[in-house]
Order: sequence, then structure tokens, then C-alpha cells
Amino acid sequence: MTAKLKAAIIGSGNIGTDLMMKILRHGQHVEMGALVGIDAASDGLARAQRLGVAATHEGVEGLARLPAFRDIDLVFDATSAGAHVGNDAFLREKKPGIRLIDLTPAAIGPYCIPVVNGEAHLDAANVNMVTCGGQATIPMVAAVSAVARVHYAEIVASIASKSAGPGTRANIDEFTETTAKAIEQIGGAAKGKAIIVLNPAEPPLIMRDTVYTLSDFADEAAIAASVAAMVEAVQTYVLGYRLKQAVQFDRIEKPIRIPGVADAITGLKTSIFLEVEGAAHYLPAYAGNLDIMTSAALRTAERMAERMLLAKAA
Repeated sequence: MTAKLKAAIIGSGNIGTDLMMKILRHGQHVEMGALVGIDAASDGLARAQRLGVAATHEGVEGLARLPAFRDIDLVFDATSAGAHVGNDAFLREKKPGIRLIDLTPAAIGPYCIPVVNGEAHLDAANVNMVTCGGQATIPMVAAVSAVARVHYAEIVASIASKSAGPGTRANIDEFTETTAKAIEQIGGAAKGKAIIVLNPAEPPLIMRDTVYTLSDFADEAAIAASVAAMVEAVQTYVLGYRLKQAVQFDRIEKPIRIPGVADAITGLKTSIFLEVEGAAHYLPAYAGNLDIMTSAALRTAERMAERMLLAKAA
């Protein structure tokens, strides 16, 4: 039997509950230890109790009082940016050495995109999973950056309004700021911009993302190949991640000015169109924005747990 570490999830809403279902179904080195919420009537907590998972509606204070807490090594936080700051401080005081995987835009710890820099932060006390838009689009910016210097990258994440819960709606500003910074720090763009669109269409549409980069002139076939390879890498943990159409290229021969970029630029404009269909473990398939976050968080936690278990065995 594969050794496992126990994890707690803070947040019993859509993201936390979907993550719980993923761990219960697919956890290899991570297993459920507790689900934490603040709403005693939440479906997530009720489901956890039916599945035999320890649960509390008294927040992180309630988690610390659970007998299961002594065995918890990893904590996923699926609350809000503001709440995460307090949760991190509280848990670190109660249990020094505990690892946090942050699914909010709080960004206390380093940004983490599993296929781009996931291996770099396996020993971090707190890692930040950026945003759903970041998880979907930053790999594409990085794919272009691997071939040519990217001067500017802009991403537009369009998600179904029904898949945007209270936490997402409360963190719109943090979403754009955190994603833009991560586009630069992880994606490799000199300047990044992020836009989120809540689509009210009925029936709800699955997540769609558009990535625009302006880079040095480069081999278009090499960029397309780099993008295709990155898509395949993301698909190892997000099955519904795919290109909507072929990568498009435009040569910008006349210098253009971009807000936030000092000099007028010429170069190669690359346009990448994506869609993300959810696995429907708990949420509808159209909620690919939530699925990519929980999938990326679990992939990160699995690699952390594997490393921790190897260290314990040494």
C-alpha cells in the first residue's frame, strides 16, 4: 500500500468540496483528514460526514480542536485572500512545519504552476496556486517564452457566471493583480495583463481563455510546437484542457505602443485560444475554472507529499 499524508481542506464550498472528491478518488500520496467550513448547513460538510471524513463548521479554530488535526501535514485553503492571511498565521502557530497550498489570490508564498515551476517550491511552507486564469494561461505564456523573448502578454479568462462563487466574486481585483504578476514572474513576460469575464450565458459555457503575446520575431513552427507540448503536459492532470483552434501568428512590423511598456515594439503576435472542461467530480463540466485549480493544487500536494515521505523514509 502506498504511504500517504493526511490533508485538511479549509473551505467547504464548491472548490473545497470538489478538491475533497478528487483526493478521495485519486489521491496517491495524499488522503483526506478533515474538511473545514463556517456554514454548518453546507453541502460540502454534509457530504464529508457521509463519506466518513472529519468535519467542522468552526473554521480553523475548530480544525485545531479536532483529534484528526494531530495527523494533518498538509492544508489546502479554498477560502478567500483575506481569510488566508489569518488562516496561515493561526495554523503556523498551532503546528509549526505544516504545509499550506493556497487556492486564493493571497500570494503569501511563491506562485506555483505545476508544469512550469512546480518542482521549484516543493519545500516551501506555503505555495500559491495563483488563479484559475493563471493556471490555464501562464503555461502558454511560458511556452512562447521558451522560444522567444516575450515583451508583453495579455490573458482573458471567460468563465460561467454560475461557476463563480462568493470567493471568486470577492477577489476580482486580487485575481487580476495576482495573475498579471505571475504572468511576468513565471510566464516570463516583461509586462503582463489579466482580464476576467463572468459570462451569464444560459446554458452555461465552459471556461475559455485567450492568450496574446508580443515577442521578438521567432520561428512560428517552433512556438506552435512548444505550445502543443505544454498543452500535453497540462493534460496529464487536467484532462479537459485543450486548444480550441490552431495557434495564430501576426507579424507586427510597425512599432506599436503598449500601456506600461516604455518603448514602442515590433515583433511577433501569438494568439492562443483554449477551453477547459471540468472533470465533473462534484461540479458541472462547465466549471473548468474550478477544476483546473483543484487539479493543479492536488498535483502540487502530491509532489510535496512524495518528497516529504521520501525524507521520512531516509
